[in-house]
Amino acid sequence: MNRRNAYLWLAGGLVVFNGFFPAVWILFTSLKTEAELIQLPITWVPAAPTLMNYVRAFRDQPLALFFLNSVIVAGVSTALAILVSALAAYAIARLHIPFRNLILSAIITVSMFPLISLMVPLFETMRALGLLNTYVALVLPYVVLNLPVCTLVMVSFFDGVPRDIENAAMIDGSTRVGALWRIVVPLSAPGVFTAATLAFVNAWDEFLLALSLNSSLAMRTLPVGITLYQGEFAFPWPIISAALVVAIVPIAVVIVIFQQRVIEGLAAGGLKG
Repeated sequence: MNRRNAYLWLAGGLVVFNGFFPAVWILFTSLKTEAELIQLPITWVPAAPTLMNYVRAFRDQPLALFFLNSVIVAGVSTALAILVSALAAYAIARLHIPFRNLILSAIITVSMFPLISLMVPLFETMRALGLLNTYVALVLPYVVLNLPVCTLVMVSFFDGVPRDIENAAMIDGSTRVGALWRIVVPLSAPGVFTAATLAFVNAWDEFLLALSLNSSLAMRTLPVGITLYQGEFAFPWPIISAALVVAIVPIAVVIVIFQQRVIEGLAAGGLKG
């Protein structure tokens, strides 16, 4: 192995370690008792693994309710984001829209706005509409925030679908919208899966809006609900770690199931971009 390959393997190993070590450490912490966690020297692997922290995580706070809220908010917002962004991406890719490049530049610019700058107008809008402490209060902002990324990802794939296939479908009686959902979207599956995965992860992990727009305990999502475990003077790290594992598992499952599609989408999108 030459020096260049050794550096590549070293860099790859550091990336893998940096990505997996925190998750593995959280998992090990969730299986430890409080006494073992604070003892010295540190035990890397739990000496006597216990699932009691998971029991307490569900007992001390309504973790199952937090989980359900996150599933509903992330799932619905992802579906709506894909629906709307597919229509927008198709219009940009296929219709003769003036200033197409300017529109794409505007989409990129909007996606770079810091979330904190949108907090006050979003909060005031939701309060005026009477939507605070509802699923809609989070679903609508998440859809809007995910639209730029989803649209940009799908535009690059829709551009690559031959127009002749759509024309043939429309000659056979399909409408333009029908051609979009029956021809373009299936042929752009890697891009659609990539956009959906990004939208779901963003909605699942989002904290600031979930904290500000839904203050009711019954409407808390997982990122906000997990913060409720800490007390004024106590941080039950094993229980918090157990709750974090519960929050991480769905994202890990989504990535494992769709990893091939996402990798294909990112690679193809990069080549087309």
